[in-house]
Amino acid sequence: MIKFPYNPSQSWFVTLRAGTYLFKNSGFNLMPINKDKLELREKSANNRPEFARPESWRYKRLESNWRKPKGIDSHQRKQKSRRGRPGIVKVGYGGPKIARGLHPSGYTDNLVFNLNDIEKFNPKTDGLRIGHSVGTKKRKEIIVKAIEKKFKVFNARVSASGSKS
Repeated sequence: MIKFPYNPSQSWFVTLRAGTYLFKNSGFNLMPINKDKLELREKSANNRPEFARPESWRYKRLESNWRKPKGIDSHQRKQKSRRGRPGIVKVGYGGPKIARGLHPSGYTDNLVFNLNDIEKFNPKTDGLRIGHSVGTKKRKEIIVKAIEKKFKVFNARVSASGSKS
């Protein structure tokens, strides 16, 4: 297990460049957690049809991303003459309840705005995401405390120039 030196005064500690991931080679949490839940979610996603925007195959100017059909005579909305027409988004296509709110790494995704928020979570099951409105100074403090407690931080990029990323 690789240990991070815990000394916030070291300049390299807080000058991580954009695009680097804090726990990439750290040795923390190499085994994915909630693997069975993630596999269940992936299995249900494979059975889900591709939902296409109505008439997107007909007009090049329309993107294929989903929009609900709203025309009064729309065959897709009425689910009439379904031959050749894509399905409609419905409640039944949702993923499993136990896998909702999980990050693809298997940790739960939790938003953190200050140091007190870290105390509420368990490092073995919960991952942290630092809020957008948190400034660089407090962000660095949160990252230091998260490393100390061995949390997985999803957006741990900090630059020395002071710009948020």
